[in-house]
This record gives sequence, structure tokens and C-alpha cells, in this order.
Amino acid sequence: MLPWSYIVVEGVIGVGKTSLTKLLTTRTSGRLNLEVVEENPFLGSFYQDRSSYAFQTQIFFLLSRYRQQQNLFQQELFTETLVSDYLFAKDKIFANLNLSDDELVLYNQLAVILEQRVRPPDLVIYLQARTEMLLQRIHWRGRAFEQDMDPDYLEALNDAYSYFFHHYKDSPLLVVNTDKLDFVNVPGDFELLFEQLTEHFAGTRYFAPDTRSS
Repeated sequence: MLPWSYIVVEGVIGVGKTSLTKLLTTRTSGRLNLEVVEENPFLGSFYQDRSSYAFQTQIFFLLSRYRQQQNLFQQELFTETLVSDYLFAKDKIFANLNLSDDELVLYNQLAVILEQRVRPPDLVIYLQARTEMLLQRIHWRGRAFEQDMDPDYLEALNDAYSYFFHHYKDSPLLVVNTDKLDFVNVPGDFELLFEQLTEHFAGTRYFAPDTRSS
């Protein structure tokens, strides 16, 4: 049994966070919590015209995630491991990147209130990858609304995630470089990663194996 009751897997679009979340849930016989992305009615328009649809997209995600968190923690949590594929606090990454100054003021007023009512995880796993690798994975998984994503936007988002988690202190944090780690298709890679979760730790740890060189 892992020493963490509530684990969150995070990372940029295409890095593999949902895949790892499902693998961890299966391995721990835990509960699975997935972010509902496709239900955002503004998302497709946002990728076509970010400035026109950023605020609507952001507020929908903020409120949707908050409702999901509230429903999640009304249930009995600690009888089994809970694994989620998003961190509520990461919503600020997108807000700071996409909203105008006036929109950001309004967004922050609402986000501060909601974030105080959301429980932080016991462990956050932050998956990293180069932008070129992210673009390949986005292409492979074939979501129609992601296929025209601007590489410059993805690069900026990748940088924003790195900055956010470099300063993240609310939970223990495991930073995993996935450029040379294929935990989805290579069982041994998943086992290497899973071993990192078996010991409780505080602060930040880094894990960057090169399994392809062996």
C-alpha cells in the first residue's frame, strides 16, 4: 500500500498524465478521478481564436473542476487511494497565460475563494517532456480539437508549467522527465516510476531515467 491517500498527476497537454493516472489506479485498486475536458463547449473555439474565447473557456474549467472536487470529497475518501489527473490550483497557469489584465482580475477574485475550499493532494507527480515530444503525442492520440494547436502556444504553456511547479510548495512533488520513459507501453518503465512512490518524502524529488540507452 502506498503512503499517499490522494495522488495527483499533472503535466502539459499530451504528456501522458491521464494514462499514468489510469495505470496507478489499476495498480493500487484505487479510485479514478479524471478531468472532463471534452465537455467544455468553448474549447474548440479557443484553439482557433484564443483571445476571443479565453475567458469563457477558463471560467467554465474553473467552475467545472470546483464542482467535481466538491462532489469528490463529499464521498468517503480514505478507504482507498484516490488518483486524479489534474491539480485544481494549476488552473492559474492557463489564466495567467491567456487572460487579459481585466479578465485576470475578475478571474482571481473568484479563484481565490474557490481554492480555499479545495483539499490539496498528498502527492503531486509532475510529468515533463520537450515540446517536440508533446506535439508527437498530441498527434498520436488524435483529438480533433487539438490537432491545430499552435506550437508556440504549447511551448509557452510548457514553460508556464515548469515555472509553476518550480515554485510549488503545497504538497510533496515528484518531477518526472518522460522524454526517455514510456510507462504506457513498457511495463518495466512503469515499475521504475512506481517504485518512486513507495516511500514517503517531503519537498521535491526529481526522476529522469534514460531507459532507452540500456
